[in-house]
Order: sequence, then C-alpha cells, then structure tokens
Amino acid sequence: MDIPPSVINTIYSAIEEDIGQGDVTTNLLIPEDNKSKAHFIAKGKFILAGIPFAREVFGILDPFIAFKTLRSEGERVKAGEVIAEISGNTNVILKGERVSLNIIQRLSGIATLTGKYANEIKGLKAKIVDTRKTTPCMRFMEKYAVRVGGGYNHRSGLFDGILIKDNHIKTSGSIKKAVREAKKGHHLLKIEVEVKNLKELKEAIESCADIVMLDNMSVHDMKEAVRIAKGRVMLEASGNISLENVREVAETGVDLISVGALTHSAPAVDISLKIVK
Repeated sequence: MDIPPSVINTIYSAIEEDIGQGDVTTNLLIPEDNKSKAHFIAKGKFILAGIPFAREVFGILDPFIAFKTLRSEGERVKAGEVIAEISGNTNVILKGERVSLNIIQRLSGIATLTGKYANEIKGLKAKIVDTRKTTPCMRFMEKYAVRVGGGYNHRSGLFDGILIKDNHIKTSGSIKKAVREAKKGHHLLKIEVEVKNLKELKEAIESCADIVMLDNMSVHDMKEAVRIAKGRVMLEASGNISLENVREVAETGVDLISVGALTHSAPAVDISLKIVK
C-alpha cells in the first residue's frame, strides 16, 4: 500500500510528540548498540488493521530495522497470538513502541467494530459506510481500517463529493434550488441530498438528486421511502444506527447505512509489545 505523504507527516508528528527531546528512560538504561527481538502480541479477539502504518513508524526511526508481519490485515486474531515481530536496535524498538501500538490498537478497533456491523446485515443488499467523523489528521488511516473490517468509504472529505445538508438547503432556500446550483457548478460528482421527511424526499427525487440521505427517519418511514423512490435514487440511512437495529434498517431496502460510530466511538483493542530476546 502506498502511504500518502500527508499520512507519513502525521506519523512523524506522532513520533515527535512522544519522543520530544529524547527517550530519557531508554537513553539512561539501554546501551546504544544493544540489539533485541520483540513481538506484538494480541491480548484479545479482534480484526487486525494498521500493520503498514506501524511498520512505517519503525522505518522512520531506523531504515535498517527488521519488521516481520505474522498475521494478515483483516485477519481475525485471538489472545496470545503473535501478530508481528521486530528485531534490531533496542533503543529504536522502545522509542517506536507506543506510537506503533496506538496506531494498530486504534485501527484494529475500528476494523473490529466495522466487522460486527457488516456481519449483522450479511445477506442483505445494504452496505455499511463510514462518515467524516474521524480523528483529525487520521482520516486516511481510519477509513482504511473501515475497509479492512468489511465496510465501505463515504466521501473522503469536502472535496470529493457533493452532500447537500440542512444548512446548505436553508441558505439556498430549497432543495430544488440547491440541487440546481450544484448541477450548474459541477457536472462530474454525484449529488447527495440530506432529507428529514418524506416530503423532502419527494422534492429531492424531483430535483434529480443521485443519492438521498434519510436523516434520523423511523424504520417505518424508511420503508415508505424505499417504496416512493422505486430505485430512482440510491437511499442512505443515517442517524441513530446501532448494532441492535442495523439489520432492521437494512431490511427496509436502503442501499447504504452510514455509521459515525465506526470511527468516533470504536474502542481500541489491546495489544502489547514484548522483548523476547
């Protein structure tokens, strides 16, 4: 996987944030030429994600460090399994320990939660998609983790998709006017419109929107929205989606189900790094 320069810069910043002027403890206790081997060990069951970024941490610190992956991205691992092995300068291993663990634990948590949502709607046509509710400067990594977990990415940012939300509509005057202006100004991107009720849905369809987001609608209204749309637009369910109700939402016939919790509320998994030699 090619890691964008912006993500590499983020990793650099994370390393600088942690090490600062130097790892005082390691510098005092470990000889500069000391060599070690260490294992990344899973301490629970989860879907693994983030190894390429963890490898980048150590590559930045020392291009000669040896990083061996023992489990694949997207693989379900369990407690006690060694997921990666690193060998080389002990100082480097210890300096990269926390940043690399933070990344893998965070991304594996996202992948694991996404996998749970995807599993709940297995066999239905709906797809689980993420949102822009991501950790600042970690969006590329977090959306990558969603894909690893079996989900799909919504737009990456404000630049690669037209999503007309309530504030846009209020400022423009109406859904019809907002869609018309969007079509006049951009002919390549699909246009999505957020609606709160069935009346707005009909207006969005009549305005020739490509996708309609059903914002916080009841399951009953979602079913009616599917009936009204008759496949003329893609329908995205959004708001108040949980593991407990996601299958019921998918059974309404919507095409997409966006879940902000995938990235803003996924609990990190537990992984340790232990020197073994």
